Amino acid sequence: MTATHTTISTRNMQAADLPALAHLFNLYRQFYEQAPDLGLAQRFIAERFARHESVVLVAETPMHELVGFCQMYPSFCSVEAAPIYALYDLFVLPEARQLGVGRALLLAAEARAAADGKRRMDLTTARTNFKAQSLYESLGWVRDEVFFAYSRRVADAQNQVVTASTTR
Repeated sequence: MTATHTTISTRNMQAADLPALAHLFNLYRQFYEQAPDLGLAQRFIAERFARHESVVLVAETPMHELVGFCQMYPSFCSVEAAPIYALYDLFVLPEARQLGVGRALLLAAEARAAADGKRRMDLTTARTNFKAQSLYESLGWVRDEVFFAYSRRVADAQNQVVTASTTR
């Protein structure tokens, strides 16, 4: 991609995008310190697409080159008793950064969420991803200062339950 490709459009992912999107998803995972695995990336994206489990928006140049994507998962907020989207993945090729691609994807995601009747969108990002945080805040996203997020691998929990039940 060259710097002259500044007109970026966004749209829903199509099946024909899978190879290029898998490449972007593989790079996204590497950004978060995962080992490269293009096959895994392709299978994961293909399964989400085939099962309609997520909404993937892509950003492309006028030459139809994919330069970024975002992936949202439908969920619910029990407290608000309303549907929401969890914007779980957002990635822009390094050479396409500072061209408004991330902003375009976020605005497209917001429009899609509104069209789909979602009350809000949630996202998380690395504490050290200051550029992304600045972008989010410039678009009106508010950092959650009230709740902590916790994570636990299910396999670990299952092993603990099995161990606990066998020691009685």
